[in-house]
Amino acid sequence: MSDQSMNDSASSQERPASRVSEGLPYPLGATWDGSGVNFAIFSANATKVELCLFDADGVEEIERIALPEFTNEIWHGYLPDARPGTLYGYRVHGPYDPANGHRFNANKLLIDPYAKQISGELKWDDALFGYTVGHEDGDLSFDERDSAPFMPRCRVIDPAFTWGSTAKPNVPWEKTIFYETHVRGFTMRHPSVRESERGTFAAFHENDVVEYIRSLGVTSVELMPVHYFLDDNHLLEKGLHNFWGYNTLGFFAPHARFMAGSSIAEFKVMVSRFHKAGLEVILDVVYNHTAEGNEMGPTLSLKGIDNANYYRLMPDDARYYINDTGTGNTLNMSHPCVLQMVTDSLRYWSSEMGVDGFRFDLATILGREAHGFSEGGGFLDACRQDPVLAKVKLVAEPWDCGPGGYQVGNFPPGWMEWNDKFRDISRAFWKGDDEMLGDFAKIFLGSGDQFNRRGRKPASSVNFITAHDGFTLNDLVSYNEKHNEANGEDNRDGHSDNRSWNCGVEGPTDDPEIVALRYRQMRNLLATLFLAQGTPMLLAGDEFARTQGGSNNAYCQDSEIGWVDWNISEQSSELQDFVKYLIELRNRYPLLRRNRFFTGAYDESLGIKDVSWIQPNGSEMGVEQWQDGSNRCMGILLDGRTQSSGIRRAGVDHSLLIVVNAHHDVVGFTLPEVPEGKRWILQLDTNQTDFEAGESFDFGTEYAVTGRSVLMFELAKPVSKKRR
Repeated sequence: MSDQSMNDSASSQERPASRVSEGLPYPLGATWDGSGVNFAIFSANATKVELCLFDADGVEEIERIALPEFTNEIWHGYLPDARPGTLYGYRVHGPYDPANGHRFNANKLLIDPYAKQISGELKWDDALFGYTVGHEDGDLSFDERDSAPFMPRCRVIDPAFTWGSTAKPNVPWEKTIFYETHVRGFTMRHPSVRESERGTFAAFHENDVVEYIRSLGVTSVELMPVHYFLDDNHLLEKGLHNFWGYNTLGFFAPHARFMAGSSIAEFKVMVSRFHKAGLEVILDVVYNHTAEGNEMGPTLSLKGIDNANYYRLMPDDARYYINDTGTGNTLNMSHPCVLQMVTDSLRYWSSEMGVDGFRFDLATILGREAHGFSEGGGFLDACRQDPVLAKVKLVAEPWDCGPGGYQVGNFPPGWMEWNDKFRDISRAFWKGDDEMLGDFAKIFLGSGDQFNRRGRKPASSVNFITAHDGFTLNDLVSYNEKHNEANGEDNRDGHSDNRSWNCGVEGPTDDPEIVALRYRQMRNLLATLFLAQGTPMLLAGDEFARTQGGSNNAYCQDSEIGWVDWNISEQSSELQDFVKYLIELRNRYPLLRRNRFFTGAYDESLGIKDVSWIQPNGSEMGVEQWQDGSNRCMGILLDGRTQSSGIRRAGVDHSLLIVVNAHHDVVGFTLPEVPEGKRWILQLDTNQTDFEAGESFDFGTEYAVTGRSVLMFELAKPVSKKRR
């Protein structure tokens, strides 16, 4: 179809050509150089690109300027009188031909994909769509209404910021402990945060907020999406919001709702504050899709800039989008300019905004080429060789809903991966399911069957019991069923397979026995998380038994359901202290965060195994015990003579005995005799909240292991006699 652009009145608003010079095709975006601003935007199929400038309030479009130069598929121009604070957008001309993948419509104001700041929020209106809504021909009906009144504006920024002398913490992989939280949800009810700053980056400037996180012993704060995202119209119609933020529109801009002020320096101050406290900042990022949806979605940015290149389209009918994300569209990471956009975004947030790493939502998509997922995919290779990205933490959510979407363990060296098997198996084991002991043994030692290849370390497995998506820890032991009624979808949304157990009563109860059992189960799950090999991830609030009232899908609950409640009971405060103690144990014993996988193989040179599996009578487990589906109790003997780092230097680390009992009743467990040991010293018992660590037990002692509990003993070594 022919180019259906704005009428000739648009060109009459352009200033004389002498006002704009050709500028440079790089860097992409709007770049302030101290004298003026260079504008550059990729579009291989456009016929004309207009820069639209707005008044200081962002209301009136004061002029349109055609970018004068087109170099290597980049449209660019330089405005000597533009300054930081300038509000702008684009109108891109070209063919409106959906059947061939082209959806140009210059009536639609577009967000610069490289905008460093986006001002205001989108207002849903039919004018946002490139086709006439309700027309019988659907997306074939070209819409001529102007979308500018309903669109946010891009803002030119001054990137200058003084970071000071505090360096990035650079926490080693094996010492990393993630703490997943939400900018708004974590601070909306925090008593130390000023009302005007709650829910924003500025809330983390408050010393009490950062100090609390630091005091737990975690190392890396993982923030749920902070890139500029949209509220879905169907949520707004129900009075709800996209709380989680997995609906990105701007990959370089912080979300406007998370800013208390008007400067992106607010984000940098937050990062600097975390770094000063020794904490890393990890961003949960969404590069698999955008908020523009499928062929019936709005035209807001990439769809109107160069739809055929930015998105993966159906090869037999480019009118339709490949939907490997379940959200309507999928970014085309096979295109070099799309790949460049994503890697440029990552480098920007790492180098300019100071963050320490990224967790990639639906990361399988990022490694999927035309033939399917490949650990040698373009994006994954680009990250590995990039001098900036090769040094930051990269964490994959290794699944999506596309073909071959489940890829746990298949990402290349240098990546950590969320391990949902750890979550599911841990839950099922402590719930009391049959035939879980063998699987539990695997995940407890870092899931070597998944990750032990190509020099990858146990830290590659990011272990978690709970995350933002699903029950909180408290709700996991308080509800058998999900309760998502507040989402307005008749409780049809959210996962039904939660492997949860309410311990006898659905929801809150005053029954002291049930309450005690629930807290012991929470301690068991937390002990599993922090004593296991791999990288632990703690969901914010789980350390003090936060609840969402049984909701396992709070994605739209920008409310007390999704916000952390800081009114902590005495019993929850004890759980908080327990988490701190677990992290202290993890830091104390390098054997719990070993840099090589345990294998259980016999080492003839040392005459030992690095790990042995002990049955309750004190002897090693055999085939019969492993095959007994009702077996729910075992000891895990980690031999310290094999050294925590994997280097064979005997005597470097204490041996540990970890006993897990998922039976409902007490099990008598005989403490095994260990060469070069003297006795066992109790360091942990999840049945006791006030026990004093350090009580010792002779070899052969039968210890009464409470039903549903975890114990950890340290091997006391004989005192060596010094030679004179």
